[in-house]
Amino acid sequence: MGWQDGMRSAESSAAAPPVEEGKEYDVKITDMGRDGDGIARIQGFVIFVPGTQLGDELKIKVISVKRRVAFAEKAQ
Repeated sequence: MGWQDGMRSAESSAAAPPVEEGKEYDVKITDMGRDGDGIARIQGFVIFVPGTQLGDELKIKVISVKRRVAFAEKAQ
């Protein structure tokens, strides 16, 4: 496997976030964002969850997925 093969792998993983819009996930809030949103991570992928606090463990529903981050809400 050459360096080009490794580059293709990195590109394909960057193009496919580990979360999907509309799906629910169990997460733990491990950080807080500048605007006060909780931050959870799934496979290192950042998910902003408003209305949460550091240490919260909860189920979230992803509402928007961008290239590098996702936005979610507390699941009902």
